[in-house]
Amino acid sequence: MLPLAVTALEAMRELPKDTWLKIGVVVAAIIIVAVIVPKVFKMNKLILGVVVFVASSIVFFSWVSQRNEPKFLTPLLDKLAPFFSSDVVRDKKDDKKLPKH
Repeated sequence: MLPLAVTALEAMRELPKDTWLKIGVVVAAIIIVAVIVPKVFKMNKLILGVVVFVASSIVFFSWVSQRNEPKFLTPLLDKLAPFFSSDVVRDKKDDKKLPKH
């Protein structure tokens, strides 16, 4: 088993620094979530609902304005986008995003 452990350590040393940075960010995110989630459950539900509604509205209007939504939401936002202002016009034929003139 010792040769396998040495090989694994060598492989870990060869990983690029950006990979270690990503791993560190994921570990930090897990720790932050583990600390914040219990505090959220103790929060007043009305305040939590307002915060979630405002954050969701900001994300939604950003998606409509910039048209950078996830692919699975494109059909829904294609129907809703004409009711809101947008910085981008979508070409239906090529499914390309064109800047608004």
